Amino acid sequence: MKKIPSFQKNHDLLQPGLYVSTEANGVTTFDLRFKKPNAGDYISPKALHTIEHLLATVLRNGAAAEKIVYFGPMGCRTGFYLLTVGLTFGETLRLLKESVPVALELDEIPGNRREECGNYLEHDLADAKRELRLYLGILNAL
Repeated sequence: MKKIPSFQKNHDLLQPGLYVSTEANGVTTFDLRFKKPNAGDYISPKALHTIEHLLATVLRNGAAAEKIVYFGPMGCRTGFYLLTVGLTFGETLRLLKESVPVALELDEIPGNRREECGNYLEHDLADAKRELRLYLGILNAL
């Protein structure tokens, strides 16, 4: 089998930031890299799950909602993938700089009831907000 594009990148060279991961069939996949890969510092499963709920909700309710295809976590727990249609790198960076502060203002986790989530007890809002604040600092430095 062919090696998929994300496995062709040397993860030892990746740093926290925002990257275009792939572009195919009109869809751009952005790599929202919160953590340096293989450095021993990972997003906790509970925070990862909570960030997914927070940012997915904010992004899908924002000005670019119709251009958001998917937002979800990386299995390695170093960040997230954001799939978009028709957004440039600059537009996506601006969108994230606007969306993360909105997510940080949320005092409740969207979709956190048993009937809305397949693992509704595995959340940590405080840790998710800590990780989001750190990532916002990374975004603001770009």
